[in-house]
Formats: sequence, C-alpha cells, structure tokens
Amino acid sequence: MQPEDLVRDHTIYACVTGSRAFGLATDDSDTDRRGVYVAPTALFWRFDKPPAHVDGPLPEQFSWELERFCELALRANPNILECLHSPLVEHADATGRELLALREAFLSRRAYESFTGYALGQRRKLDADLRTRGTPRWKHAMHLLRLLISARDLLRTGRLTVDVGAEREGLLAVKRGEVPWPRVEARMARLAAEAETAAGRTPLPAEPDHRRVADFLHRVRHASALREPVQGPGGLEA
Repeated sequence: MQPEDLVRDHTIYACVTGSRAFGLATDDSDTDRRGVYVAPTALFWRFDKPPAHVDGPLPEQFSWELERFCELALRANPNILECLHSPLVEHADATGRELLALREAFLSRRAYESFTGYALGQRRKLDADLRTRGTPRWKHAMHLLRLLISARDLLRTGRLTVDVGAEREGLLAVKRGEVPWPRVEARMARLAAEAETAAGRTPLPAEPDHRRVADFLHRVRHASALREPVQGPGGLEA
C-alpha cells in the first residue's frame, strides 16, 4: 500500500485550513488542505509501519495518521487544533464525526505554552528580518497577531475560534504593510500580556482528557482489525 493510497482510501476527516479558514483569504491565497487517515490495523503488525503523515498527493495537501494526530492534539499543537476546529470541513465519515465530537477533550491549559511558544518562535523570525532586511515580513506579522488573538480568546473562553471575524480588516492592513511596525509590535506585546492574564483564570482543564481519546483510538483500531484480513506473502490471507 502506497502512502497516497492511505489518503485516498482511508481518510476519515478532511478540511481547509490556513488563510481561507481564518477568514483572511485574498485573491492570491493558496487552499491548504489537511486531513486525518486511519491506517489499517494489520499494517502495524509488520516491521515496516505505515507512515505517521503523508505529504500530498494534491498540492498544499498534508495528512496525519490518526494516532499521530491525536498525540499532537493532546499536546495542544496550534496547527493541529486549528485543523480540528476548521469551519471548512470537506469530508467527515462516521469515525471523522466521532473525532470532531472529541474536540473539547483535546483542549487544556497546555494551550498557553504551546500557542505562546510558537508565537515566540515566529517573533524571533520577524526580529531577524528586521535586522537583515530592515523590515518585517508583513504576512508573518499578520499571522502572529492572529495566533496571539486566538490564544487569548481560547484561554478566556475555553473555546477555539478559527475565523478571525471582525479582526479581518485590521489584520489585512498589517499584511499590506499599512500599519507602522511600532504599533504592530505594541499590539503583539499587549496580546501576549492579555493571554498571560487569561491563562491565570482560564476555564480550561489543567490536562486534556487522555482517557477519552485513548478509548476512541482503541475502538477505531479494534474495528479496523476486525474488518481487514491480514495479508501474507504474495497478497494471500495469512
């Protein structure tokens, strides 16, 4: 079985992420597609394990195997959580709908460290641009502001909202370079402070619901094992 076969035949959930999901798309925006596939359980009984992720086969398409996806979501990886909360769902079968129903189980106070840690890494890149180019990459500055807004609101409300809503025009003005860097920098600092304050009183639990997620993964693996025959040499059933 080739990696692209896993995406084509075993995808349980697929969505659009990036600028189109954020409500920040313009005429030149790509369409970033992300998905989750379930590798047949029998494939894990071999020395060569199925891939934890697959790049493609379509342009701007990337998918994770369910277990890897859940691992990253439990760590509050921002890209994974945004994928799980995308408003632009293109496909969800019965298992995919179960995964979506688990969205709240992945949310926890870990989001503060993961979101702000990612934001800090992006800020360092912006500072490097300022030193080497004399100007930031404005698109990156816009997405850093968006990430900080998302982190603050998640910590305040306990809910992750991907679409920026009323923030759209202000963020696009940053992308176009229409907002002076000192104002952008000041807003970044203010949002980071607001996220820190929100973290101290957030309704999110200290840890995600590991048991609920583990039970789901076990059910999916067990159901797959019952469905898929084990193939021996030459493709014969063992």
